[in-house]
Amino acid sequence: MTRTLVTGGTRGIGAAIAERLAEAGHDLVLGYVHDDSAAELAKAAVETHGAGCTLVRADLLTDDGVDALFEGAGTLTGVVNNAGATFHIGPLAETPVEVIRRTVDLNLTSAILVARAAVRAMSTAYGGSGGVLVNISSGAATKGAPGEYVQYAAAKAGVDALTLGLAEEVAQQGVRVVGVAPGMIRTTIHADAGEPGRLERVAPLIPLQRAGEPEEVAEAVAWLMSDAASYVTGTTLRVAGGR
Repeated sequence: MTRTLVTGGTRGIGAAIAERLAEAGHDLVLGYVHDDSAAELAKAAVETHGAGCTLVRADLLTDDGVDALFEGAGTLTGVVNNAGATFHIGPLAETPVEVIRRTVDLNLTSAILVARAAVRAMSTAYGGSGGVLVNISSGAATKGAPGEYVQYAAAKAGVDALTLGLAEEVAQQGVRVVGVAPGMIRTTIHADAGEPGRLERVAPLIPLQRAGEPEEVAEAVAWLMSDAASYVTGTTLRVAGGR
């Protein structure tokens, strides 16, 4: 059995990852927070590949959100720690404190809690059969995102550290921990943060001169979760067009 949980799995990069993993033979559990319509569409897309799909509605920013998600997920062999958002675009000094806290809470604190739960679900030390945890970071983690979302970049840099340290911690417990750091990807994250035209503004700065597609990130995740990457752990793969 191959059963993988994708947090934030019903839109954008998460939905593309879910569909690609379904193609690769995974059954899916898709975590989401509020958009029931998008969740049903993502479930239908997964099921077109003959994969099973369970939807779990849970808010990772609440005290019991992570526990509720994993309780609803059941037995797992893989987790894609994908849920995230920038919430705001602008200089740090002009970013409201509550936005900074929410950004760090979702992109770092919740990611750490999901990683903790993933280890407890999959590690042989806790009765699991092993598996793969993929943490979705960001190209911003090494660029800092000045003038745009420094707080998000800082949180994602923490995710990179999480991948490195946790991989070594659980290497002998049957769990590989890897990361993927997308660059500018064509999703609604930019519009949701208040700048729908951001990709067009930033594309000329990217060596490949274009935004990436969610499916390109999904391909990296699928490879890292496959047996072809069985000797890869503690590494974050950058999918950012050279930037």
